[in-house]
Amino acid sequence: MDHLPTTEAAVTALRAIAAEYAREIEVTHDIGADRTSRRSAAGVGVTTDPDGSLPHEAYADFGGLPRVSVRLFPEDDALITVEGVECPDVPRDDVPAFLRSVFDGLAHVKARRFPPSRFLIVPLPGDRTVKEYVPTLGLTPWLSSRVR
Repeated sequence: MDHLPTTEAAVTALRAIAAEYAREIEVTHDIGADRTSRRSAAGVGVTTDPDGSLPHEAYADFGGLPRVSVRLFPEDDALITVEGVECPDVPRDDVPAFLRSVFDGLAHVKARRFPPSRFLIVPLPGDRTVKEYVPTLGLTPWLSSRVR
């Protein structure tokens, strides 16, 4: 696993993954405390954090199925959405492994009969997983095809 020290390094990794899996990718950048989503308390005209740094957030949308988007935050984490299922707080360094698991078909949906529930399970290196609840109405055809 490579260390991704900056948002820009992570965007470069996302572009490489898009090329590897022959997927289109569209990336938008928000730079400055007044532009990033977690800095809504920044004053008018304030673009830097109190330490003088310039926060950088990026949003990447991948083409094809499954529908995947990634929001990279300046705080070294990401929100990854797979077919409408939000996976928050994924460490930035785990984003490439997460995407490879999804695009390689390793991600699956675990279903329980009682109590009825479904979870998207995305395996990561080191016997770790990301597990997120899938609402019944949120079960898309792609997610349905991955139920175990």
